[in-house]
Amino acid sequence: MPVCQDTGTAVVFLELGQEVHIVGGDLTDAVNQGVKRGYDAGYLRKSMVTRPFSARENTRDNTPAVIHTEIVPGANLRIRVLPKGGGAENCSRLTVLPPSRGHEGIVEYVVNLVDECGCNACPPLIIGVGIGGTSEQTMLLAKKSLLRKIGAHNTDPEIKGLEKKILDEVNSLGTGPMGYGGSVTALAVHIEVFPAHIASLPVAVNMQCWCSRHREALL
Repeated sequence: MPVCQDTGTAVVFLELGQEVHIVGGDLTDAVNQGVKRGYDAGYLRKSMVTRPFSARENTRDNTPAVIHTEIVPGANLRIRVLPKGGGAENCSRLTVLPPSRGHEGIVEYVVNLVDECGCNACPPLIIGVGIGGTSEQTMLLAKKSLLRKIGAHNTDPEIKGLEKKILDEVNSLGTGPMGYGGSVTALAVHIEVFPAHIASLPVAVNMQCWCSRHREALL
């Protein structure tokens, strides 16, 4: 159910079992038909525009969805939908730090970004952080981390400690809910990590507003 006028870009994560065979039509078309029906039946705001650099004409059904497909073992199709509001998405950032910056550089980058964004991402936030891989991989890691249950830490003790460190420093900023001040600027920090090139330390941040809406189905 909507709790904000911005019901976002429909971001869809598909985990397609390698033993699954889709029949009767195109999978991408099926997802977009589902988005169209969902946004119409749910009276959700339609926010997608074509030619975003000029005409900006509304598609009137919130399609196309942004679809990420991953081939996994098994005979199931897992569908996860993450509506992504514009205010939070506009605060997404990517950098590539010198590897020597390590923990300190990552914490500084994320905390400074949250401070810069202020109330624009509608805090209290869930802060997704991707570390490693290539530029596009780390951005995807950051976004996928938002699917995790709020406050469910990474199972790696070092990464868990980094999540807690960033959360503590973000909440010490004093931004507070919707920028009105307070000690709860973020509800959680979720970090996902992928190996990186020896010369690189990519870091991506993808923020989610307090609504944090997502749903999942397993077929």
